[in-house]
Amino acid sequence: QVQLVESGGGLVQAGGSLRLSCTAAGRTFSINIMAWFRQAPGQEREFVANINFIGTRTTYVDSVKGRFTITRDNARNTLALQMKSLKPEDTAVYYCAAGSSQMLSSGASAYDYWGQGTQVTVSS
Repeated sequence: QVQLVESGGGLVQAGGSLRLSCTAAGRTFSINIMAWFRQAPGQEREFVANINFIGTRTTYVDSVKGRFTITRDNARNTLALQMKSLKPEDTAVYYCAAGSSQMLSSGASAYDYWGQGTQVTVSS
């Protein structure tokens, strides 16, 4: 099993920045792809960004391109999401996800492990 714990959420004004972190523990050797998803109240969980094992490939949902950056540090078993120019519509619970697949995917089913989520609230 793999345990994922997110941190770094909070309340920020529109235009501000936040950095989310996710730390993995347990059978971390089984992890290949990692991702961030988010879920706003009353909405479906949405893909935000993902990254391959060695960090050379990333993909983003169009609404965050140019504003969010996903990175990982395999030596520390951590995943990060640097968010800038935040907008009220970025308000959501953000989830870290990890999967054993080697193929990047924006689908939630590709990820075997999930964190509990961290709240990000952007005020206008």
